[in-house]
Amino acid sequence: MAKRPSVVAHRGASEISPEHTLAAYRRAVEAGADGLECDIRLTADGHLVCVHDRRIDRTSSGRGVLSTMRLDELDSFDWGSWKNPWADLDDEADLPDPDLTKVLTLENLLATVRDAGRPLELAIETKHPTRYAGLVERRLIEMLDRFGWAHPKVGSESPVRVMSFSWLSLRRMRTLAPGLRTVLLMDRVPLRFRDGSLPTGVSYAGPSLEIVTAHPEYVDRAHKHGHQVHVWTVNTEQDVRHCRDIGVDAIISDRPELAIKTLADPTPTPIPVPAAGARSHRHPLRRPRRQP
Repeated sequence: MAKRPSVVAHRGASEISPEHTLAAYRRAVEAGADGLECDIRLTADGHLVCVHDRRIDRTSSGRGVLSTMRLDELDSFDWGSWKNPWADLDDEADLPDPDLTKVLTLENLLATVRDAGRPLELAIETKHPTRYAGLVERRLIEMLDRFGWAHPKVGSESPVRVMSFSWLSLRRMRTLAPGLRTVLLMDRVPLRFRDGSLPTGVSYAGPSLEIVTAHPEYVDRAHKHGHQVHVWTVNTEQDVRHCRDIGVDAIISDRPELAIKTLADPTPTPIPVPAAGARSHRHPLRRPRRQP
């Protein structure tokens, strides 16, 4: 039986709670998630906030490009009601909870990890391209330094790892904080890395679920090069079992409760039997892009 992968809550318990809200992360911690995942963007006045999209239209009551707005502007919007737009019509609904509706700063999320009362990891994705280029990485290191997590001592490990689709971003992180672990996110595996290797200085591989579904052998290749494999985004029982069975090290999921429950059941994933005469048309380690 393969080792149990860790469960990382993608934008918190975002299947149930509004993504990137403090409520979503607290729910994930209470569910027993091993780690949390967030995306970060830089505001016009230099604050790092946990928001996925370049524009704020989808997940808030405001409109516009996040990088052009100050934190106090972002804080004036509702960041949770989009998840349950009929709540105002529910006479039995709870009173509005700021943890469900306020924009979350990275500083507050780091404090949540620090105060969790148990070991908890945090995977931070830097979003690119951005108008602020390398300033995002510099601000991130400054913030991690406040918590003592940017430059771990020899023999210790920061609870934080930094992820990105941008190798340039990870290279900046390596220069600024060589002791931090990094994850190269991939919606397709470049030809030169299909043997399981990664660019110099990158710690872990971050392939999409589609990649390891079509090419489960990639996990062993990465392991042979000494790299863990962290897969996004894994939201069904079947996919959780598949990732466990092929030896994935971390599962990034919108549904951490389901993932934890599924992993507690040792039932192996049934191996599908191809129809007679069926042929595979899959391209080597290439899948259409999705957003983590």
